[in-house]
Amino acid sequence: MQGLASLAPFVLIAVIFWLLLIRPQRRRQLAMLETQRAVAVGDEVVLGAGIVGRVAGEEDDFLELEVSPGVVMKVARGAVVRVLQPDEPTAEADEEPSTGTDVPVDLTKPADPADPTDPTDPSRGH
Repeated sequence: MQGLASLAPFVLIAVIFWLLLIRPQRRRQLAMLETQRAVAVGDEVVLGAGIVGRVAGEEDDFLELEVSPGVVMKVARGAVVRVLQPDEPTAEADEEPSTGTDVPVDLTKPADPADPTDPTDPSRGH
């Protein structure tokens, strides 16, 4: 009985490890495999390297990916990490959203010589 009690913490750690790390990772792998198997001609996909294109043809383990009109690449089906939905934006968006930190700068006016934040001011004593 004493031997079983000393093994209980190790068994508990193994179960927690399996529940928190191994099981979720296995689910992600199965979901990724299902996504890669479900890719069909005409789908817009994202590869692991960040390349976005439309599937123009498929073979067993490879896809023909049209990345630009007339430019077709042969890629491994396993490189697909996501299938884009028609309403989902891609990296080729026309306009990037503003972060609100853009400040217009007037480069036609000379710098104020009394500006204490001017790093080129020789009177700052650096």
